[in-house]
Amino acid sequence: MYHFFVSPDQIDKAGKTVTIVGTDVNHIKNVLRMRPGEEIAVSNGEDTNEYRCAIRSLSDDHIDCELRFIKEDNVELPSKIYLFQGLPKSDKMETVIQKTVELGVCEIIPVNMVRSIVKLDEKKIASRVLRWQQIAESAAKQSKRAIIPHVHEPVSFKEALKLAQNMDVKLIPYEMAEGMEHTRNIVNGITPGQSVGFIIGPEGGIDDTELDLAKNAGFECITLGKRILRTETAGMTLMSILMYHLEKD
Repeated sequence: MYHFFVSPDQIDKAGKTVTIVGTDVNHIKNVLRMRPGEEIAVSNGEDTNEYRCAIRSLSDDHIDCELRFIKEDNVELPSKIYLFQGLPKSDKMETVIQKTVELGVCEIIPVNMVRSIVKLDEKKIASRVLRWQQIAESAAKQSKRAIIPHVHEPVSFKEALKLAQNMDVKLIPYEMAEGMEHTRNIVNGITPGQSVGFIIGPEGGIDDTELDLAKNAGFECITLGKRILRTETAGMTLMSILMYHLEKD
């Protein structure tokens, strides 16, 4: 079943109607070629409900749907997880966004780090972030998330630490960290409802100065195993570990 996002005011629970506007209209009408009577699911990005609807009519600027029932299964993780991703080169950031959104990340904060090869042109940042946000939305639709995770504009390393200062748990994978038992103890200590932030370095890894700053800011070093992971693999790995630990049902 196809899944779309609408704003809360586009769902009329009392009148049992849902109205879809914007770019999804063309996608539903001309790309998917859906017709009246076909069912879709929508989320409003605020609550965790899934609204099951049937298309009633299609026009050039909106689609009217009948709200049939509300599915209250909570598809979101019980903790908000924030990924601070060191800017990678090429299209790796797009892969990171797509896969971590599928795994349940809450927000993604790109970080300019000492060993980041990519240095984004100020004139191109807005268009790049727009592209990243579109990828997050597409991944959220595909994985039937209840929210669209927010992708921030790139920040400095010190700004990233400031954004993370009030998070309950702060992690930083590092190849010289203590063994897996130490990491298991830290992960097992995370309880549902706690906010979790973690930093993933770019291709060149995390600079020693950045590592010291992160430790002083309360980040705990953990290991992701004995093998060295690519930057686009490390975030997915830690998200998978956190999902497995937090998702009890």
